[in-house]
Amino acid sequence: MKTKLWLTLCATGLLGACTEFGPTTSPDGFINPLPEEVIAAAAPYQNLNAVQINPIDGCYEYQHIGPVETTFLPLRTSNGRAICTVAPEQVAEAG
Repeated sequence: MKTKLWLTLCATGLLGACTEFGPTTSPDGFINPLPEEVIAAAAPYQNLNAVQINPIDGCYEYQHIGPVETTFLPLRTSNGRAICTVAPEQVAEAG
């Protein structure tokens, strides 16, 4: 009996270790919730409700809905710098 209880507790602990911590993506692929650091750094005119990470360069991009088309644009700081999960130098080395 104690062995079954011990195995159950260990299995629960191991499965719990498999969960991902941090931001998760919604069914439509957007990051939810967006990290506080990204919200603080982003310029105010961007749609922070529809943000994803570009798999090519590792930078955040937001969904811009324009009069003609909907597209993804790089998420930028107030001074125009892209907000990325990795340094641009690391992307260049990997590519």
